[in-house]
Amino acid sequence: MDSALPRVSRAVSRPIAKTPRKKAADKAPRAWQRMLSGRRLDLLEPSPFDIEIEDIAHGLARVARWNGQTTGEHAFSVAQHSVVVEDIAAHISPGLDPKWRLAALLHDASEYVIGDMISPFKAALGVDYKAFEERLETAIHLRFGLPPKSPVAIKKLIKQADRACAFFEATQLAGFSWEESVGFFGLPPEGYALTIHPLPPSEAQERYLQRYHVLAEAAGYVRTPQAFDTE
Repeated sequence: MDSALPRVSRAVSRPIAKTPRKKAADKAPRAWQRMLSGRRLDLLEPSPFDIEIEDIAHGLARVARWNGQTTGEHAFSVAQHSVVVEDIAAHISPGLDPKWRLAALLHDASEYVIGDMISPFKAALGVDYKAFEERLETAIHLRFGLPPKSPVAIKKLIKQADRACAFFEATQLAGFSWEESVGFFGLPPEGYALTIHPLPPSEAQERYLQRYHVLAEAAGYVRTPQAFDTE
């Protein structure tokens, strides 16, 4: 090679630094659920206008009490439980106003969205869960013509009926001994007997809807005889 020729220097190519892409703005997580009725329920700010009894009945009939840890071919649904609680409340308080019987039927209606959480788990979740549940319960009450909050005496009555139903469920379906059930739930009201036969979801749903329509009519201050019938 002729040393007289100028040496050509080659520029070393360097990789072009890539401009970092801006991350897409984080979208807020979806906080609503679409129901079979077509309603879209905002779970954080539930509106009474987005709540339908058909959605509640459908959901509750497919939510199992005791996390499904019960005997029998079918789970004991929250829908069937709710019908029994309404009946027990009327047994404890004969002549109970139909609107409060309706409140008893709807006492677990929020579980069509949040499921049936066992009491220990609710306690572990703490106050935030309770506040969320209360907002949903308030919207449900308003949707069906009930006061946003039930009077303290009615809440105590419904809780007593709820615990009585749990006593029968525990001893007949969930493997609790009589002594255990009494320790957790107390004795059921005197004169009330119940033999539980868990229903298929479609039957539990229909039973819940039928009871709702009877009580809703009666709670409109037209006191129909059917509203005071018990199962």
